[in-house]
Amino acid sequence: MKSMQFSLAPDQLWQAINPWTFNLNGAKFGFINVDLGATPRPDIEQAVLDEVGSYGRQLGRIGDALEVLMKHVKLEGLTEKEQDALDILQGQIAEVRKVKARTV
Repeated sequence: MKSMQFSLAPDQLWQAINPWTFNLNGAKFGFINVDLGATPRPDIEQAVLDEVGSYGRQLGRIGDALEVLMKHVKLEGLTEKEQDALDILQGQIAEVRKVKARTV
């Protein structure tokens, strides 16, 4: 009588662990990694980061400028949703200011 063999596992149970053969698509190496995202002109994005300033610095300056405008522009007639958006932005700008003061 012949025995019947059935196996759900492969004949060899091994795997080569070589970090250089992994799929490195999207991998990050180093202390600081900036993902520029999907942009049609990554060369321009990189030039702006190198020559103008980081995204955080750019956003900080935009926030500072918006804060000046909000102080000097009449904002009557805003809907509740619009006023909430400005209040949230002012709150975030204030929180950023606190973090900056803490690290200086």
